[in-house]
Amino acid sequence: MGRSRRTIPEELLLLALDPTTGTTAQPQSLDLGLAGAQLVELALAGRIAPDGDRIAVVSPRPTGDPTLDCALELLRRRGAPVRAVHWIGGPRLGLRQTYLSHLERCGMVHAVAGQMCGVLPTTRYQATDTEISREIRARLDSAIRTGVPPDPRTAALAALAHAVGLGKHLYPGNEGRSSRSRLRDLIRHDPMGGLVAHAVMDVQNGAAAQPRRSPAAAPAGRPTGPGGRPVPEPARGVPAQPRRGPMARVVAH
Repeated sequence: MGRSRRTIPEELLLLALDPTTGTTAQPQSLDLGLAGAQLVELALAGRIAPDGDRIAVVSPRPTGDPTLDCALELLRRRGAPVRAVHWIGGPRLGLRQTYLSHLERCGMVHAVAGQMCGVLPTTRYQATDTEISREIRARLDSAIRTGVPPDPRTAALAALAHAVGLGKHLYPGNEGRSSRSRLRDLIRHDPMGGLVAHAVMDVQNGAAAQPRRSPAAAPAGRPTGPGGRPVPEPARGVPAQPRRGPMARVVAH
């Protein structure tokens, strides 16, 4: 994968950056969105593909992007297709900071040191080249305004922007209501983007990141575990505990 093209995680993060404050909108859900955006980028690169509601590795060949290749290797090690909600709902410590640091190295943002309440050190990020952010935004605006089916990358970016709640950040107020609705509708234009976006929303709703299920219980009277204890029937329909954001408050809040 050539590095001349910005990846979907990078574009999602640039969309979320507030040009005035240097903070990111929807920071908790954005972390989920970045993990989902990696899946979409890997799918567009031909490394993974949807398998029902699961993600399967179809080519372990590295992309040349270290962060994406790390995610690809983790998926490969699973040895079997993994449910998108379980992947997105898993721990992703430092993912947002990794992408912010990458954007800084590329010269697209610069870090601004500060303090919270005059004591706690903070780091905010300002876009260096606002033309890039405007170009990304213009692609979404065009897809919303014209109704013409967007290209897969733009469709996936729109789906993820909706899933993490950036609609109100991009198109605020009552005047932005119709644009937010059309942003949501763009989710149908890319199957992988739609799968990942729905998985992101499921994780936020507590309906996804359940513990790995034990094998189903055997018929009564047949011990299935150490000490003759049967394996418990897996719980169904019980929501997991809400996922807490892994990022420290040092980055944009």
